Amino acid sequence: MSYGRSRDSRGNGSRGLGFGGGRPPMGPKPVEVGKEYDVEVTELSRRGDGVAKVQGFVIFVQGAKVGQKVKIKVDRVGPRFASASVVGAGTSSGSAESTTEASSSVTEDVSSESSSQEA
Repeated sequence: MSYGRSRDSRGNGSRGLGFGGGRPPMGPKPVEVGKEYDVEVTELSRRGDGVAKVQGFVIFVQGAKVGQKVKIKVDRVGPRFASASVVGAGTSSGSAESTTEASSSVTEDVSSESSSQEA
C-alpha cells in the first residue's frame, strides 16, 4: 500500500485543494496600469485604504473613504488585486465635506494675502 501519493506535505489526504497552495487564477484583469476608472469605495482595508471593485476585481485605493465615488488611476496590478490612487472626486457624502474644507482653506489663503498686502 502506498499512502505517499495522495498525501500533501502536511500529511493530510487533500490533493492540494485546500487553502494557500493553489495558484492564483490566470487570465486578463479588468483593470490596467495607468488607466483611470470611476469607482465607489465600499469598505476599508486593514491598513485604512479604501476598497473598490471593478467587475469583482479588488482595488485598494490610497486615502479613499467608504462611500466616496472617485476617479482612480491604477498604479499596480497583481494576480489577485490592484492598487490605485485618487485623481478626482465624484459626488458622494464625503466629498462635499472635503470640497468645503478645500474652499475654506483657499478663502483663508486669499484673506491672509490681502491682509499682508495692506500692511
